[in-house]
Amino acid sequence: MKFGMGSKLDYDALRAQAMDSGNDEAVTVNTRALIDKVLARYPGEWTTLRELIQNAADASASKVTIKIETAPSAQVPVPQGDNASTRLKHVLSHHTVNKWIVENDGEIFGPQDWARLKKIAEGNPDETKIGAFGVGFYSVFDASEEPFVLSGSEALEFYWRGDTLYTRRLQLDPDRLTNTTFVLRMRDATSPVPQLLSLCQFLTSSLTFVGLTTVELWLDEWKIFHVKKIAAPSSNIDIPRGVRKTSENGLMRISAMTREAIQMEAHWIKAIEWKPTRKVDPRVDLVSEPPGKSLRSFFSKLASGSTSQAAERAALEEKTKQKEIAEDLMGESRATAFLHVIKAEIKTMANQAFSADLERATKKPPPKSTSVSLLTVSYNEQEASDIKDNPATASLFDLVIPSLGRIFIGFSTKQTTGLSAHVSAPSIIPTVERESIDLNSHSIKLWNSEILTVAGVVARITWKSEMSEIRIKLSKDIQATKGAAAPETIAGVLPEVQFLHNNFSWKASTPLPAVAKLIEDSFWTSDRETLEVLSSRGVVSAANARIARGELTFAKELPVIPELLTKTRLVEFLVEVGVIKEVLISDIIGVLERKSLDVDQLQCLLLWLTRKSRTNEIDKRTIQTILEVAVANHQENGHSKVLVLSQIKTFLNPDRIPPDMPIPSSTMPFRYTKSLSKYDTDSLGWETLQIVPWLRWLLENIGGQKELPASQDITSHPTFALSVLRVLSKQWDGLSGSSKITVMQLLADQTVIPTKMSMKRPAEAYFPSVRLFDDLPVVLMTQNIKEKFLAALGVRKTIEIGLVLERLMSASSSGGKETTTQWSHVDLIKYLTTVWADVPTEDKQRLYNTSICKAENTGQRYRISELYEPNDALRRIGLPIIQWPGTYSSASKEGKLLKSLGLKEAPSYAEIIKIISDAGKASNTALRDQALRYLVENYESNGYESADPSSVAMPYLPLDHNDNRLATPKECFTNERVTVLGFDLLRRDLHRHASKFGVSSDPPPEMCLFHLLRGPPQTKRAAREVFGYLAGRIAMFSDQQVNTLSQASIVPVPVRSSGSKASEVRLEKTSGQDGGSVRIRHLSPRMCFLGDSGDYREVFDFVDFGSEANTFLLRCGSKNEPTTPEIAYILTQQPAKFFGVLGMSKYLETLIRISNAWKTIQSDKHLVDSMKKAPFLLASREEAAKEVPFDVQYDRDEDSQNGETWQLAQASQVVIVDDVINYQIFKSNLLAAPQEEALEDLYLRLGASGLSSLVVEQHKIGKLRNDQTAALRLQDLIKERSRLYLHDYLPEAIRYDASWVQKHLAVQSVQSIDLRKTLLGLEVTHSESKTATRYKGKNQAWVLYVTDHYDIWQVSQVLVHLLLKRPKPKEAIVLQMVLRSDLLNLRAMGYNVERILRQKEEARIAHKSMLQRQAEQEERELREREAESRLQKPDEAEADKMPGMFPNHTEFKEQSQEPRDSEGLLAGFGRRIGIELGANSRSASKDVQHPDVKKGMQQKDIPRPHPSSDVVKVPRAPGMNPPGRRMSPRELSSVIAKAIKSSRPHESSNLASEPAVHRVQETHSYCDAKPGTDIHQVGSVHGVRVFLDREVERASQSAADNFMASNNSGLQAFASVLLSCAAIYGVPPKAVHIFYDDTGSAIAFNQAQSLFFNFRIFRKDHLPALNQGPLAPAITFWAVVFAHELAHNLEGDHNSNFHNYSEGLVIEHLLRIAATANERMPTDRL
Repeated sequence: MKFGMGSKLDYDALRAQAMDSGNDEAVTVNTRALIDKVLARYPGEWTTLRELIQNAADASASKVTIKIETAPSAQVPVPQGDNASTRLKHVLSHHTVNKWIVENDGEIFGPQDWARLKKIAEGNPDETKIGAFGVGFYSVFDASEEPFVLSGSEALEFYWRGDTLYTRRLQLDPDRLTNTTFVLRMRDATSPVPQLLSLCQFLTSSLTFVGLTTVELWLDEWKIFHVKKIAAPSSNIDIPRGVRKTSENGLMRISAMTREAIQMEAHWIKAIEWKPTRKVDPRVDLVSEPPGKSLRSFFSKLASGSTSQAAERAALEEKTKQKEIAEDLMGESRATAFLHVIKAEIKTMANQAFSADLERATKKPPPKSTSVSLLTVSYNEQEASDIKDNPATASLFDLVIPSLGRIFIGFSTKQTTGLSAHVSAPSIIPTVERESIDLNSHSIKLWNSEILTVAGVVARITWKSEMSEIRIKLSKDIQATKGAAAPETIAGVLPEVQFLHNNFSWKASTPLPAVAKLIEDSFWTSDRETLEVLSSRGVVSAANARIARGELTFAKELPVIPELLTKTRLVEFLVEVGVIKEVLISDIIGVLERKSLDVDQLQCLLLWLTRKSRTNEIDKRTIQTILEVAVANHQENGHSKVLVLSQIKTFLNPDRIPPDMPIPSSTMPFRYTKSLSKYDTDSLGWETLQIVPWLRWLLENIGGQKELPASQDITSHPTFALSVLRVLSKQWDGLSGSSKITVMQLLADQTVIPTKMSMKRPAEAYFPSVRLFDDLPVVLMTQNIKEKFLAALGVRKTIEIGLVLERLMSASSSGGKETTTQWSHVDLIKYLTTVWADVPTEDKQRLYNTSICKAENTGQRYRISELYEPNDALRRIGLPIIQWPGTYSSASKEGKLLKSLGLKEAPSYAEIIKIISDAGKASNTALRDQALRYLVENYESNGYESADPSSVAMPYLPLDHNDNRLATPKECFTNERVTVLGFDLLRRDLHRHASKFGVSSDPPPEMCLFHLLRGPPQTKRAAREVFGYLAGRIAMFSDQQVNTLSQASIVPVPVRSSGSKASEVRLEKTSGQDGGSVRIRHLSPRMCFLGDSGDYREVFDFVDFGSEANTFLLRCGSKNEPTTPEIAYILTQQPAKFFGVLGMSKYLETLIRISNAWKTIQSDKHLVDSMKKAPFLLASREEAAKEVPFDVQYDRDEDSQNGETWQLAQASQVVIVDDVINYQIFKSNLLAAPQEEALEDLYLRLGASGLSSLVVEQHKIGKLRNDQTAALRLQDLIKERSRLYLHDYLPEAIRYDASWVQKHLAVQSVQSIDLRKTLLGLEVTHSESKTATRYKGKNQAWVLYVTDHYDIWQVSQVLVHLLLKRPKPKEAIVLQMVLRSDLLNLRAMGYNVERILRQKEEARIAHKSMLQRQAEQEERELREREAESRLQKPDEAEADKMPGMFPNHTEFKEQSQEPRDSEGLLAGFGRRIGIELGANSRSASKDVQHPDVKKGMQQKDIPRPHPSSDVVKVPRAPGMNPPGRRMSPRELSSVIAKAIKSSRPHESSNLASEPAVHRVQETHSYCDAKPGTDIHQVGSVHGVRVFLDREVERASQSAADNFMASNNSGLQAFASVLLSCAAIYGVPPKAVHIFYDDTGSAIAFNQAQSLFFNFRIFRKDHLPALNQGPLAPAITFWAVVFAHELAHNLEGDHNSNFHNYSEGLVIEHLLRIAATANERMPTDRL
């Protein structure tokens, strides 16, 4: 596409030309359709009445009268009598509306009014009037087909002619002037009487802002509703200073504002409240019910699911009410409502351009002045109205009282205002249907937006006016209290202010949210001052007001908004935008800085702080900031005290310290904290006053100084001291250990204990229970003081032990005489048992450390802890026993006391071990064994099991075979096998107690490792024992230890007689244990291999110490056989020896193994370098043989030698046979790598060269032939078939792809081709004549030269080396097949030839079309040359038979010479092996059907055909080739092997199936037939089971016996042929079966991997030939059929995959087929 300057079309000139043409046509309007479409824009209810009442207001009317005239029902008669209520009920229930009459007393119509009445969309040009579009009047056509209008002395009738509306004028009597009246006869005579309550509700709202004062409603002769509006004189409102008077964009300005009070009175009969039971027809707008109401009721029913009890009660009440109303429909009701209107007079200031734009849209200029009114209800007006109690009254005034404010444009619209106030704007421009505001058009949107912003200003002024009145009401009280209004005064105006807040709580407007947003934005931005609100300090600016959560009596000076107002939306919004804030910390601080708090205020402050903390509104830091400035006056016991809250750190817990006790000045008195929780005090930063600080404070203020008087001195005033001691005693159990210690330390040196001998320190006082001496200071008045508390302080319950010994045990005399009585240690113990619980700790320690007791049999005194209880077992092992007269009981008081002082019941574990060890060292075996016995017998009872035997370092355990030698538990073991490593064995009689001694059964792994490395085994027997023992322990060795073992030289192997390096021999020793002298060396386990390897035995070191020992060596790194890298390494070191040991076959397998592991080997660079240099690769040199057919030459069996000699060589000396043609020529001069792909890859990686790179070809090309037709055909054929041939090859195997062939390959025909080939390096040459060769030209182009009679085989050989990098002989065969076969055969084989056929068909059709055109143009010449034309038509006919074939195509010629099927793949293979398939061979392709069927047998001639070869659909295996994709040769070989293996015998003697036909998915028209079958077994031949068709048996009862007898020789011959075919493919003979039928098309079939072959076909076509000639035709035919059926093991359908498999089977086994075909049939099978 091109871009640039284009020619410009002059549209103005064309328009002028059209205007000058003079072809004028008027635009016609379908009036009825126009009116219907206009009425469709008026969906609201009471639309017609609204328009007529608005017209009355525009005509300055004050009263409108509406009359509904009805027609009686034709079905229900009118009730007789004068009861008005009954007649009215009948009218409401059964009459229909006949006409509506609407009359007003306004100005009568003038000429312009009559003229506008007949025009649509002209509108009222008076800009002060509401009408703008001129279509409102036409809403009458929604109710009436032909309305009639009267006004003054004229009348106008509307009527229709077709779709055109016409009018007729009528002049009335001038003396009888009439009011303006509209008569609307209903177009629908079945319209019922409308819902009167809804209609009256609308009429009430119609008086809201219009100029009307009265509206009446009549139903027939009854006046049923009357509403009247009374307005008081208006008063002016001053516009406050600071309020913006102009709209946002300056189009409008407020000039004046007034306030007008309105009273509305309604009078009605109860009939309007009655609801008739019949349904209301909603088709007429005048009488329709609001659609939203029915929808709401419908959905409310869906939502509710079931009627609730409340709903049932409401329904019952409504039913009762309706019943009461129905009894008196003529009853009258009255109601009055009060409200007020704030009206703003507005001057407009629109410029000329804007005025013109607005006039274009509305057909009238913008008014010079207009107004905006705000209707709302104050609290007092609501209270004065009487509309709240009666639901009907409330419903009547529902649209008047602005609970949900609306925009009024004369009448109410659907647009809400967002606040509880109606906004009337006569000049606002609505949408066409007048239900909402137009905010779309630019100029209209700007005009309407300006009006709405003015409405916001009016709302703001209204708010200020209302708040000014509130301020006036509060001003007297505020002046009296000097700034703060009394709470009761605020409460008096609170309902009024709350009502005002609710009116101005903004909500989203509907349906246009932008309306409320415009009004609200203007409300907030129109005043420079912040909105005024009511607070505890009166009316203040919202920015100064605060929200308080909870009481703030401590900060009454703050202007706080009453809680009731904080829940209104207005205040919530002000809080949300940040105008009103909650009480700030700075506010609180400011108040507290200016005053001190009283008791109540202090408590209030603390509660407020804790409540804020609980809600995370203030943190502890803020609380401390407030407390820093707070000061309170505290009254206590008539004394005033100042509390500085910044100094308060603790509070009093009365459960610990009584409130009447003195407390520090830093502690808050209990009266202020008793209502606070633990969380609260924590948030205040106060902690509980603890006992210890309180006690310390009491002690710091002793002596009557500082804070405490003398009466509260704990050290000198007994009464106060007792009070404090009682407090401490009560809390003693709850004190922590450290606190108790501190209390004891604080009181230890203080005289705080009142005794009978004055105040004493605790250690100087005694309990009253101590009466041993009379002169002791005993504690006084211990009531409510715990004994354990006094004891803890140090008050004594016992006399000091030294004093006792001094007074009671020392010499004493009462009369001056001396006595020598002394207590023994037994007496002393007995005394102590009586007072032991009260003996101080230091006295107990003194007794423990004093030697006071004697041992048995000695006068020496011992400490009690050095002695043992009296026990014979202890005496036998020589322990010191306490001397104790009489019987000793450890359970007695004395025994328990002695035990607590350290008397031993038994020796400890260390002590008994020492006794055993010392006895052993002294050779005191008796004591040693006695101590060992004691240890064993008392092991559990004495708790020795908890001791750690491994910690014993002294030897004490006797060893086996050496009782006098001792060992530690770590130095001996119980497993006898440990001796093989030189470890000691525990004495055998102690083995059962080994666990008690801590003796293990085996040494730890590290010890085993140390002993093994220090002394590895020297003989095979020793190695078997050592490694066998370690095999059971190997799991205990760590990975690091196993790694150490794997590298350690611990495995003994015989020293080789030769070839071993000196460094490999670690130790040589003569051993006679295994018989004879053997020289050994030690290797690491990694260097050894286990078992016996016949292949590598002479190369690697193999050992075998038995299965148990070998397990250990395996864990240590030994392997059962060497890894491939290890083999490769040895191979490079000793290739000749390796070859001599393995032989050629195993050596080749080893090389293949190395090739397959190349990914692992290549990471070892050193090994790869060695492999490249070492002469270890096996190569062959072959003498030139006699000429034999190529196929036999290169597909011979690998075991045939044919003069081959093998030798080992370096990779650089070996060539890869990548050109089999040149190899046949130069093979006697080459060392060739084995023709195995894996080996070739290995040789190439190590540096071998490909043969193709070593042969230089010199071509001698004859002259080009003049006729290149054959060459060009061959060139086209090659280009066409190369893509098919290369499709399945991997990219890395392709030298040149099909795209390259299309561009760079040319074929030329020459007279002769002579080729001279030279082998580089040896300069050996070879010359020959060829029919095809290739030559590389310029720019990577190649030329294929061919002679006149070229051989397609030689062409294939040349091309395959050009297309593929490393071609194989079979690949040239496949290429030959691709070039020779026609496209249809290739498609049957699975090649995708559709594109080629399609191209040929298109070319043929194009050619035929060209010929047809030529025939038409030269018809006369063709008649003259009729003879020539006849010669051309057969060619065209033949071309039509085969799409894509032309007379000059090679395939066409081949087809004309012989049948097409005979040129298939199988026929080509047959000729290559010297066999020509007969005509019947064609049946082996496709569906394996006999040619007789193709030659004329119709489907109806076959009564019951046998099953085809794919009766059973074989599922495709996972990963199998999808249809249409050819496999690689390697993949194909693998799949073929699976097909052969899956063949199996048929298990039953019967086989029956139903026929079926299904479509092959790969083509559009090819269907596979699956005939039915019903055969059963009748015998067997050579192990092959024979089946007979039941139809044959039905013909004759003896058919089965006769069949086997009469066909015995033929069946034997057929079985032999089939078994030979089975041998070719390797199929189990039992999978082969024979069947016979009289009719049918099947040659063979595959039933669930069982193969069945038709004897009838064999007997007819091949049995006579077997008796006369060779086996070749029969073997070849049935081998191909065999391949066909085997392919069905993989694919049930005859699709491309199936043909790939069948073709692959034949190619894979081609040589075996040829060899079997040339054999003679065994005589035993004939």
